[in-house]
Amino acid sequence: MRSLDDVAELIAFFEARRGQLYGFRWRDWADFKSCPPSQIPASGDQLIGTGDGATAVFPLAKTYISGGDEYVRPITKPVAGSVQIEVAGTVLVEGTDYAVEATTGAVTLNHPPAADQEVRAGFVFDVPARFDTDRIHVSASSFNAGQIPNVPVVEVRV
Repeated sequence: MRSLDDVAELIAFFEARRGQLYGFRWRDWADFKSCPPSQIPASGDQLIGTGDGATAVFPLAKTYISGGDEYVRPITKPVAGSVQIEVAGTVLVEGTDYAVEATTGAVTLNHPPAADQEVRAGFVFDVPARFDTDRIHVSASSFNAGQIPNVPVVEVRV
C-alpha cells in the first residue's frame, strides 16, 4: 500500500464483497499460467483431453507432477483472449475453430476431434477466491501512508 487512498480502495473492495461472503477473481502471481513462470503460454502446454470423434467440449486444466504424484487442477477462470488451443499439433483459431467460456473454462470445438487426437491448451488464468477474514486491521502511519499487515485470501475450490 503506497497511500491512504490505496488503503481506502482495498477497504472498499473488501466491504463490497462483504468480507468472506462473496468471491472474486484473483491473480496468484506464483501460479497463473499454463507454462513455467519464465515462459509465455503456448497452445501445446497442457493436455486437456483426447478426441473420441464425438466430444466437442473440453474443460481447461493444468496438470502438476511431482515424482509419482499427479494433480489435475480445473481451470475455471481463464483470462479472456489468452486461451490457445491445438488439436493433433494443429493450432486452432479462437472464434473460428473454438470458443472459450471465460466463467467456467469450458472450451467448445466446432468439430469434435477424431479418436486419439490430443487436445492441448495454453492460457493465463485467475482463480476464484474470497477473503479469509471478516475484518481488516488498518494502521495509519506517518507521511500519509497506510499499512495493512495481513489480508488473507483463499482459493475457492469447486
